[in-house]
Amino acid sequence: MIVIGVVLLIVAFLAKITILWTVGIILIVIGAILFLLGRLGHAVGGRRHYW
Repeated sequence: MIVIGVVLLIVAFLAKITILWTVGIILIVIGAILFLLGRLGHAVGGRRHYW
């Protein structure tokens, strides 16, 4: 999810599309939260690890 967010940010920057920029930032934030929860040992979506 983090990688998709970064790709969307790059595409949005090159194409000057603001909605992709917003979606990319949201995906990066959600991906980072899920990654941190998984690293702390909390089950995310029924899984012990999220990556």
